[in-house]
Amino acid sequence: MPRKTPPQPPGEQDAEPSKANVDQCRRCELWEHATQGVAGEGPRDARILLVGEQPGDEEDIQGRPFVGPAGRLLRALLDEAGLPPAQVFMTNAVKHFFFEPRGKRRIHKTPLQRHIAACQAWLEAEVSRVHPAVIVTLGATALAAVYGGKIAIAAARTQKLASPEGTPIIATYHPSAALRAPDHDARAKLRATLLSDLKRAARMAAKG
Repeated sequence: MPRKTPPQPPGEQDAEPSKANVDQCRRCELWEHATQGVAGEGPRDARILLVGEQPGDEEDIQGRPFVGPAGRLLRALLDEAGLPPAQVFMTNAVKHFFFEPRGKRRIHKTPLQRHIAACQAWLEAEVSRVHPAVIVTLGATALAAVYGGKIAIAAARTQKLASPEGTPIIATYHPSAALRAPDHDARAKLRATLLSDLKRAARMAAKG
C-alpha cells in the first residue's frame, strides 16, 4: 500500500533542493565516498518528471543526472517519443552514488532502504517544486520511492497508479535494463517497452 503521509523536507532551507544543498547532505553515509551529490535537472514547469534510481559513475563525476550510458539511451528515447530532454525534469530517488570498488572500477550497488528514506525529502521537494502532470518512474527503486510501496514493474505497468499527492505515475523499466539484456531480441523488446511508456506519458501530459 502507498504511504499515507510522505515525509516532508526537514526545514525551509531544503525546500529548494539545489546542487549545493544536495552536496552538503549528511542524512546517510553515501556522501563519504561519492564525488558529489547529483540534484535533479530541468525546467520548473516541466509537465513530466522522470525519476531514476541513483547517479551512476559518470553522473557522480559530472554532477548531472542521466549522462552515462543509460542516460544517453534515455535521452535518445525521449527525443524519439517527442519529448525533448530539455523540457523534462530528470532526477533520482537517491542523490549520491552507491558503489563498491573493484580494481579501478566502481561497481553500482542497489541503494538500501535507509538511503531511499534519507533522500525522500529531496525527492518530495523536487516533485512539489515542479508539480508535474505525470511522474515516470524508471525501475523498482524509483517506483517504490514515488509510490510509497513495493510493486513489480510488470504489474505496475498494467495498473493506474498515483503518488500520495495524486500525481499519475507511469512505471517502466530503467534504461540500464535494456543495456544489460542478454541478447539483441531482449534489448529490442525492452527498448520498445520504454519508448511505448514514454509516449504514453507524453499523451497523458498533453491532456493534463
